[in-house]
Amino acid sequence: MAIRTTPSGPRQQSVHTGVPVLCDTALNRALLARQLLLQRHRLGTVEAVTHLVGLQAQAPNPPYIGLWTRLADFTTAHLARAIEDRSLVRLAVMRSTVHLVTAADCLALRPLTQPALDRDLRASGSAAHTADLPVPALAEEARAALAQRPLTTKELGAALHERWPGVEARHLAYAARALLPLVQVPPRGIWGVGGQTRYATAESWLGEPLAVRPSLEDMVLRYLAAFGPATVKDVQTWSGLTRLRTVIDGLRPRLRVARDTNGNELFDIPGAPLPAPDAPVPVRFLPEFDNILLSHADRDRIISARDRARIFTRNGIVRATILVDGFVRGTWRIDRDGAMATLLIEPFAALAEADRAALAEEGARLLGFAAADADSHDVRIAAPVL
Repeated sequence: MAIRTTPSGPRQQSVHTGVPVLCDTALNRALLARQLLLQRHRLGTVEAVTHLVGLQAQAPNPPYIGLWTRLADFTTAHLARAIEDRSLVRLAVMRSTVHLVTAADCLALRPLTQPALDRDLRASGSAAHTADLPVPALAEEARAALAQRPLTTKELGAALHERWPGVEARHLAYAARALLPLVQVPPRGIWGVGGQTRYATAESWLGEPLAVRPSLEDMVLRYLAAFGPATVKDVQTWSGLTRLRTVIDGLRPRLRVARDTNGNELFDIPGAPLPAPDAPVPVRFLPEFDNILLSHADRDRIISARDRARIFTRNGIVRATILVDGFVRGTWRIDRDGAMATLLIEPFAALAEADRAALAEEGARLLGFAAADADSHDVRIAAPVL
């Protein structure tokens, strides 16, 4: 299919079909708008997490930074309260990865993403050790153990090991995590509070059963509202599910359709924001594991392939990043030395003076949020990491 190369705003037109064609920069601005990053929004914490369909949360603090960079007047107490009052929970869901989601989404999304957790278990080192165990019995035994009180992984494994002494406790606990919706209960996930991870079943923690007939269609529509426009592969990457083409084809009459510059079909919610490619974007600090970097098969709309290798480490860490003009342009970290907190920004290339000034200003605000207990703050911008 031939594509006109002369820009016509965010939408070029396919010569043969008349379908809008969205360049990477147009997709970038759409993604930033859906992800609440073009400006800080005055939303409640639970409302924001609902819109974002959760935030990746295998480490306790990144969701706090992720909400701070998106919301006006956000404080750590806002999220801590929502976790403590059970409005928000942390559990393995999309991509078999721990996310912070609302109680309602926990009950609706966890059953839908069970195939991703099943696949993760089959691919894990625990698979060979648990493959011959009766799944219903293992799940029931784990439920019974957790009914007494929230348990650590070690405690849950030990309880299951009493029933199956021939299997190492750690493999039994891992299998239970895949088979059951296990919520990480506070104080895990509370800013500034340590402690081991303890689990309870979602049903016992929330006092409600999982959804009986959750809707894949609703899940796809919500993804598009938060991450679109997107391809079928993008939706599958975000969710960890496969074979979603049929679901999206069923939704086609309700969707806006475009193409990217490679000719791939993009699906979207009619009326969802599509800012102009030259829409101004403030600098932003994203936390480790931010979903905006993990939720598409083609991530050129936010980060180049070369730069992905700089932030995705071999041990599974996704480093904290800076956005300049909407794209990942470097990494950041906060170092503590006694009462001093230093924000170190490491750009991937030379920055314009205006961008350096904006990063220094926003970085000072980040330190005021993330290192409020430090007596002094310093922002350093390192030489480019070429």
